[in-house]
Amino acid sequence: MTVLIENDYIKLMLTREKDLGFVTAAESASENVRFVGQWSIDQHRATFFDKDTLHLIVKNLDEKSVGYVIIRGLKNPNDSVEFMRIVVTEKGKGYGSEVFKLIKKWCFDIHGAHRLWLDVLEHNLRAQKIYEAQGFVREGILRECDKYEGEYHSVIMMSILKREYQSQS
Repeated sequence: MTVLIENDYIKLMLTREKDLGFVTAAESASENVRFVGQWSIDQHRATFFDKDTLHLIVKNLDEKSVGYVIIRGLKNPNDSVEFMRIVVTEKGKGYGSEVFKLIKKWCFDIHGAHRLWLDVLEHNLRAQKIYEAQGFVREGILRECDKYEGEYHSVIMMSILKREYQSQS
């Protein structure tokens, strides 16, 4: 299994075919389903062949899968990378914070990105607090652009710039 980046707490590894059952179960789990888009295994598999996208499994020190991440925009000419998706299956253990640290390090120090951005549903206050704690700044809102179970929801855009990341380090 190919390790993209790791620290003393977690590893981010390239997702493999055998991980896709875990991935779809994680995103459809009751605590995640209303915050995460539901993809088929084929949609996840397609990212393996997309040179603009990284699909990563989060492993803890015991090599147990505890989440997954999708990063997009690797070939963006403006050096702006999207933190498209993060799903953590074991909440409250610090895995999400560690993922953010590693993704920021990889994006800015290794990949050479200028900007890392994400969007978050307006009602997902827990995620917004996590993103703000990681240095992401609220940029604006896309009003009622997401439809879930017949209702429209607004999405908040957030980002962190390389110089902001460097000033945190």
